[in-house]
Order: sequence, then structure tokens, then C-alpha cells
Amino acid sequence: MYLGYQPTVHAGTNGETPEPIATEVCGTIPTWIRGSLLRNGPGKFEFGNQHYNHWFDGMAMLHQFKIEDGKVTYRSRFLQSDAYKKNSERNRIMVSEFGTVAMPDPCKNFFLRFLSRFEMIEATDNASVSFVKYKGDCFVSTETNYMYRVDPESLETQNKVDWTKFIAVNMATAHPHTEPDGTTYNMGNSYGRKGALYNIIKVPPMKNNPEETLEGAKVLCSIVPADKARPSYYHSFAMSENYVVFIEQSIKMDLLKIVTAKLRGKGISEGIYWDPKQDTVFHLVDKHTGQTSSVKFHTKALSVFHQINAYEEDGFLMLDMCCSDNGEAINTYVIQNLRKSGEALDQVTFFKSLKGIKFPAFTFIQLLFSFVSLRTGQVVCQFEDLHGEDLYEYGGLEFPQINYSKFNTRPYRYFYGCGFRHLVGDSLLKIDLEGKKVKVWYQKGLFPSEPVFVPSPDAVEEDDGVILSVVVTPTESTFLLVLNAKTWEELGRAEVPVNIPYGFHGTFNPTA
Repeated sequence: MYLGYQPTVHAGTNGETPEPIATEVCGTIPTWIRGSLLRNGPGKFEFGNQHYNHWFDGMAMLHQFKIEDGKVTYRSRFLQSDAYKKNSERNRIMVSEFGTVAMPDPCKNFFLRFLSRFEMIEATDNASVSFVKYKGDCFVSTETNYMYRVDPESLETQNKVDWTKFIAVNMATAHPHTEPDGTTYNMGNSYGRKGALYNIIKVPPMKNNPEETLEGAKVLCSIVPADKARPSYYHSFAMSENYVVFIEQSIKMDLLKIVTAKLRGKGISEGIYWDPKQDTVFHLVDKHTGQTSSVKFHTKALSVFHQINAYEEDGFLMLDMCCSDNGEAINTYVIQNLRKSGEALDQVTFFKSLKGIKFPAFTFIQLLFSFVSLRTGQVVCQFEDLHGEDLYEYGGLEFPQINYSKFNTRPYRYFYGCGFRHLVGDSLLKIDLEGKKVKVWYQKGLFPSEPVFVPSPDAVEEDDGVILSVVVTPTESTFLLVLNAKTWEELGRAEVPVNIPYGFHGTFNPTA
């Protein structure tokens, strides 16, 4: 099976398609869709005779499917990050990534090579996770302190942005949340002599001049980890109308192992581990005051990468998420597994269930749980499954998406995602929370990416619109799939005459 990670794929810059090329449309793509599906993900793993070890390590490749008048063009570019340029110039791995440590430069003398072992691994600027927006501008992001502003029309790399130049954080997630007015929230860690802190970040919606990026950003509040030397890893967070919900999960980061990774010749990933003995703790933060609830909500050990939605209803805060009671999945995404095929690939699986949990809203905590605060300040939570037994047939669900512009932070009925019977998605699922019903798009041997919902211009109901997903195939052309979001029927597909690797996240950028 081709997932875009074979040794000969994208071995050089000819993996790019910088100028738009036509696609062959089969079926019908609605003419009301006007804009671009932008996708981000790893696209190059080899430099010279060296290769990166983990899916998260590959150099960022940006993709654009531009849709207009029922036609689709495709283009792609490698992000011109410092990591990409350094690796390309020397034709070897010069920059360490999540699962790979860059070895000392053989051109240096023995003494300098020895000393370089004692240097800390520098944060990468390989922004390969997602497209995000701040103050109306388009950026690509990863989980370090660096982002890049990019041109969504040409995919050209513009300027590098460093979070540490604006606020006291050492990283930020690639999954911010945005209010209708453009105000954006994110989370990032800070590290000091006394250990780590989790920080809630707020970025204003408007620029004062065209060159601005993160000016005006501030830390809304800081949360102390249960163990400052072993804080939780997190990929994202949840947000309702009035609260940020941070999930301190049971995937932990051993900071001593991380800072000594280069000395030991290991990747940063060696310092991230699953601790099933640790509770998962939910922290509620008032978005308006920055006040953190004194009551902590506990449940069993969970692994969480993506939340589905959070909203307030009848005095409670409802949180829905994809989660697992096994946090070892992150270790399965090594290149050796991604290059497997057939039955060997079938053996590499994991299950992500869908859970809903509700917390008393912040204003009611003192009233309803004053007796708890006086004792331990803890509440033990129970979950409700958001799915029926039939979800198990499709391997669970990840890469969840909703009708974000209309229903994020609000009560909702539908969400969409990839079914994971394999290491990557092999089906597209629509979940109806009324009755916990599932609709499935599946074709044997095809591997769809994260579904992106695009509402129709005259939408009345929540699921009036289409789903866009890039589908990787083992032997045929990669194609952009368009589904009717309501009926879950295929409307059309746009076949691309070049191979495209399986990526991470994307967004739809409508034509102005």
C-alpha cells in the first residue's frame, strides 16, 4: 500500500508541484464551493542516505486544492523552514525532530563532535501539523515556539514567527480555537528552574498594521502541573462559550530525559511515556477572568489527542472527545510501520472511543460542590459513550470535525471523522448524536484523510454542506473526495496525477 512514505518518494525537491495543475473530475462538484482546501503534513523523510524515524518528523509539505466552478486544481510546496533548508543544503539530517536526533556533523573534528553531544536539542521550525489563522492571516504550525506565515494562494513561505518574542511560553499547540470576532485562544508550556507550567494564551482579533503577527498576545492564566518535572503532553484543548478546558492526561513528558536526549543519542520521543497509574485531570478556566476552578475533575487514565466540541447547557459544561485507555499509540507511528503493507499493516491498529463528560459550570461549582472543596477539591467523573457498538467495526474514530463556524462552543448534533481499522484512516464516518447512529463511506484499499466540513451558502440545518477529504490509494491516483454531508453519498472526486502522502490536518479557505 502506498502512503507516501516509501524511500523513493519525495527524495528531492521534485516532490513539489509549485504551479497549479488540472485534475480530472468524476461526478459533480457543486459550483457553490469556491475556495481552497489547504492541507499540511510530512512530505520528505530522506536526506542523502539518512532518514527520519517517526511520522511526526517529516519535512512539512503544504497542499492546495483550489475549487471553482466545479473544477479543481492542485499545487504543493515544501515549507521553506530553516530545518528544511539546512537538511537540503547538506543533504543529511541536520535538525533533530520528535523521533530522530541529528548526529554530529562528520566534517567537524572529533573534539567538536564530542562537545556537540552536550548541546540541548534546539526546537525545530518544521511546522508540519496544521494551517491556523491569527488576526486573519494564514500560518502553518507545529508544537514548538515557531510558526510560519504563508500565502494561502501561492503556498509561498513568508516570515517565521517565534512565540517567545511576544509572551513567556516555550511552545504552543497547532490547534487554537477562534471566537466569531477573531479572538483566538491557544495553550503552551513554559519551562523554568522550578519546572513546567501550562499556560492559556489569548490573541487579539485585529492587526494595527499589516506586518503584525502576535502583538498583543497575553497569558490569560497558568496552571501548575501535578508533577512539574513530568508534565502531561497535550496536542489540543477544548473551549466552550465561557470556559477553556485543559485535559492533563496520562501521557507524560520526562523533562530530564528530554533535555539529555542529544547526549544519549535519542529523539525527544524517548522522553514521552504512558503512565496508566495517573488519573486524567480536567481543569476549567474562565475565559473572561482567567480564574481557574479550585475544583479538579478526575477520571481514569486516558489518552486524548483531539476534542470534538464543548458547550454549556442547563448549568453544565459538556465536553465530547476522542480518547483511549491506552496511550501507547504515539509509539506506533514509526516509519517502519508506515511502510508496511497488506497483512503486516493490518496488524498495526488502535481503538479510539468517543466519550462525553459533563461538569458543573464554573458559576455553580461553589454551590454544588462546596463540600467537595472543603475536603479534597476533587470530583470523580463518569463518561457516556457517544457511539453504539457498531463503531467498533470501524476501529473507532479520530480526526474529528464539526460544523465549526456555526456550532463550535454550542449544542450540536453531528460530527465527522476517520475510522481507524489501520494505522491511518480507512473510512469516513458521520456520527448522529441523536440515537448514536453512524453513516460510513468505505471503499476497500482507499485511505481518506481528515474530513473538512464546508457549509452550503443557503444552509438551514446543521449538516447542510459537503465533506472534503483527500484520499490516498495504493495503486491509483490520489483524489479529492466530495461527499454530501447530509446523505453521506459521494458527489464527485478530483483525481490528481501525482502522488500525495498521507498528512495531518487541513482547513477550507473560502474565496473572498
